[in-house]
Amino acid sequence: MKIERALLSVSDKTGLGEFAKQLHEMGVELLSTGGTAKAIAAEGLPVIEIEDYTGAAEMFDGRLKTIHPKVHGGLLFRRDHPEDPKQAEAHGIPPIDLLVVNLYPFEETVAREGVTLDEAIENIDIGGPAMLRAASKNYSAVTVVTDPADYEVVAAEMAENGGGTSLKTRERLAIKVYQRTAQYDGAISRYLNNCQETESCYSVALPLASELRYGENPHQGASLYGGFNEYFSKLQGKDLSYTNVIDIAAAAELVSEFRRPTVAILKHTNPCGVGCADGGETLRDAWEKAFETDKQAPFGGVIVCNRPMTEPLARVIGEIFTDVIIAPDFDTEARAILQKKKNLRLMRVAEEFFSKGVQEPVVRSAPGGLLVMDADSKAMGLDSLEEKVKTARPPSADEIEAMRFTWRVVKHVKSNAIVFGTRDRTLGIGAGQMSRVDACRIAVWKAGEAGLSLDGSVVASDAMFPFPDGLVSAAEAGATACIQPGGSIRDDEVIAAADERGVAMVFTGHRHFRH
Repeated sequence: MKIERALLSVSDKTGLGEFAKQLHEMGVELLSTGGTAKAIAAEGLPVIEIEDYTGAAEMFDGRLKTIHPKVHGGLLFRRDHPEDPKQAEAHGIPPIDLLVVNLYPFEETVAREGVTLDEAIENIDIGGPAMLRAASKNYSAVTVVTDPADYEVVAAEMAENGGGTSLKTRERLAIKVYQRTAQYDGAISRYLNNCQETESCYSVALPLASELRYGENPHQGASLYGGFNEYFSKLQGKDLSYTNVIDIAAAAELVSEFRRPTVAILKHTNPCGVGCADGGETLRDAWEKAFETDKQAPFGGVIVCNRPMTEPLARVIGEIFTDVIIAPDFDTEARAILQKKKNLRLMRVAEEFFSKGVQEPVVRSAPGGLLVMDADSKAMGLDSLEEKVKTARPPSADEIEAMRFTWRVVKHVKSNAIVFGTRDRTLGIGAGQMSRVDACRIAVWKAGEAGLSLDGSVVASDAMFPFPDGLVSAAEAGATACIQPGGSIRDDEVIAAADERGVAMVFTGHRHFRH
């Protein structure tokens, strides 16, 4: 089925000129609108303006231009139907065989700082989605393109098939359109919900990124949707599983908290050890600090750093069985060492992830629906710590720095969470316990197993100490300072216990539960 007439109306003009030339060379009549028509004409190609084609003037500053029977009828009438072609001819409606449309940049508009509601509304495309849906409904006869990346595919197929496309291609492109329009409508509804402070619904439509090896367990299927691959690219190793994706995200979010060169080791999304390079130290030094916290943790775990992987670091971690290694990049020598392990997953994380941070809401299933909340994107309450002291003794400058470090780590540990550390390394971590004092005892025990002294350390708690027992346990283990949110009805008792033991304590006023 040869394509004889095409309608092109695009906001993103990437590749438009070349594609229009290819269509013209294959004898396709070009219809177009506004700026798209000007861009095609600038290439020296003949183009028919849509208002000349329909005989209806564009109105309302461009709000109305393509909603017309000659447009929608040309896209919708069934070529193989006994009556449709007769009706189309009777009403002077020629077929439109190819539609090329991408939508007003609504997502980009609302992402701009300071955008107004009026600006956002003017970037809600009406004619574009209507035409796309019409053409997609009739994909048995009409080719529809909404992504410039498909221009080359369509042009090549037309060249090979006498100016036509295959049904398989038209079907794939139609499905892609419905995914795009669903995504577009979802972005609009989310923006208006937030802007108008109306919580009427939550919708999301994301393209399939990849099928995963399996889910949380091998008997569970799993798929990955959305833009994960824009931030993380796999350089080698086995395909990712559901738990790999969760671990990778957790690891990258953790090291993005730090500006110094940092290495972290995680297991089941929990930090097992975190170290920062201080002064003239290297990434290898940061690794040693993280590794010493728990030397069993790296086995089958995840290692992440916020600087390019170096050869000295790759050499030492290459001796350990590790599931995933993540870095912004890998030096040539480091890559050569690590690629010897064929099953090891090497993941490159985009620098943009560190600069942009986590923006997407957290979505979890609930019986009959979904839970949606804002991302916990940064460690809260670290400003002006000197003004948040609750004890008789204020913390020293070194203790303040250690508080900042341990608070950033404890934010990423499953509740109930306790972290002992200094200004540049973890010493003991207690995660996911039913009581806070148990988390503290486990952290103390882990430090002992690793042969690390907690004398002079700082202890961080992700939520308040409900009783003095956790604080007392930390002080008896050697902690001299504590950072916690506060907010317990027994805060006075906890403060008194700290004063009795000479422990300096600050309240951040913010908790970081992680369930």
